[in-house]
Amino acid sequence: MTSKFNLLAGASVGIAMIAAGPALAKPVKHTAKRHAAARSNGTNAEIEALKAQVEALTARLDAQEQNSAQATAQINQAQNTAAAAQATAAQAQTTAAAAQTQAAEVPSQVKTQLAAQLPKEKFAWANSTSISGRMYFNFSNVTQKIDGKRTTGGTAGNGTGFDVKRMYIGIDHTFSPIFSGNVTMDISNVVGSTSNYNFNANSAAAPANSTALVGRGFYVKKAYLQAKLNPAFIIRAGAADLPWVPWIENQYGYRHIENTLIDRTGYGTSADWGIHVLGDLAGGLFSYQFSVIDGGGYRNVKVTKSVDFEGRVSTSYKGFFAGVGGYSGKLGNDTQGAVIALPGGATRDIRTATRLDAAAGYKTKLFTIGGEYFHAKNYKNTNTVATDKADGWTVFGNVNFAKTWSVFGRYDHITPNKTTNDDFKQHYFNAGIQWEPVKIVDLALVYKREVGTNDGLISEALGNQNAPSVTLLSGQRATNSEIGLFGQLRF
Repeated sequence: MTSKFNLLAGASVGIAMIAAGPALAKPVKHTAKRHAAARSNGTNAEIEALKAQVEALTARLDAQEQNSAQATAQINQAQNTAAAAQATAAQAQTTAAAAQTQAAEVPSQVKTQLAAQLPKEKFAWANSTSISGRMYFNFSNVTQKIDGKRTTGGTAGNGTGFDVKRMYIGIDHTFSPIFSGNVTMDISNVVGSTSNYNFNANSAAAPANSTALVGRGFYVKKAYLQAKLNPAFIIRAGAADLPWVPWIENQYGYRHIENTLIDRTGYGTSADWGIHVLGDLAGGLFSYQFSVIDGGGYRNVKVTKSVDFEGRVSTSYKGFFAGVGGYSGKLGNDTQGAVIALPGGATRDIRTATRLDAAAGYKTKLFTIGGEYFHAKNYKNTNTVATDKADGWTVFGNVNFAKTWSVFGRYDHITPNKTTNDDFKQHYFNAGIQWEPVKIVDLALVYKREVGTNDGLISEALGNQNAPSVTLLSGQRATNSEIGLFGQLRF
């Protein structure tokens, strides 16, 4: 508009000057009027021509201005279209997000509506009950020798066979967030009548190793009511795990291959009847358990004049573990009228058995290494005239060299009669390789060997309860060797 105005203004000034030319000129004489008229006619022509140019210029400027306005309008329209497209895209995104939210909410809304319309489900005990099981089995060959010669006769422990050492069936039920219960049955291949293991009420009529007991090993191992008031304060009433053996079994990790040190040698057991208090402190950094028990073992419920005590405190930190424990009591033998007959007709009360336990080690996903020690006094002499002591230690370890494969080994050294026969020693070791084909099955190829020297009683053949104990004469050396496939099934 400014350029157009300037051009038109300039043209108007030009026309005005041309038109004013004759008026501004000096007066001339009459003789020159003819020439003046001619000049006037020429000027008029020029003015007309200039007007025509101005009109043409005005038309051209008007066309340019119109084109510029159209271009500006097109640009504005394009910008408005782009803004509208962006708004449409944003609205589409908002709509899609709302649709997704609605789609996610639909199932929960449907469930809520269905739950409101359907009848309330009645409480069923199975909803809060679980069943578990565990079986230890082996197919192996046992060779028992004295001074390098196979034992013969009725006491021989040689042979090959399949055996189920243990079969546990457990039922757990939760009554509330605080109260729960457990019943675990123990099925085992039974020979013998020791108080902690195979109690025989008719032991006077049946020998200690009576074969009449074989196949009759069906016991209640655990039956307790639990009140979990806090992770640091749990109370169990009934037959339940004792403080030491189950804890060290968890550190060892190969219970299906062999019992742990004091369980294997008869200086402790895994469960008993009584009151048990346990818990974890500082997020599991420390744990404890104290049990007041009958003392006769879970297979031999007793009513006694006194109760026994077992306890443990332990710690676990970044793979390191350690624990100390102890036992004190009369092992269920302090019954009404039970005394020890002394020489000369005198009597005395049943002796108190004591045991000190300690263990430490380190566990990772790659390997485990650990050790255990015990010292016992009168543990097998509560009702004998003589007193005695025993001690022993073990080291164990394994390497998980592949996801489902591991190698393992263990060595035990026992002095069972430190007071009465300090020369008698028991040595035991096992070694093997294990494969876990699925999470619930472990299979291991194992070699075991136990050696007893000098006078004494070598224990049953590596836990094979079909192999009897062997009494050694002075200077003799007995060995039990076993090789085979061992495993466990758990669910």
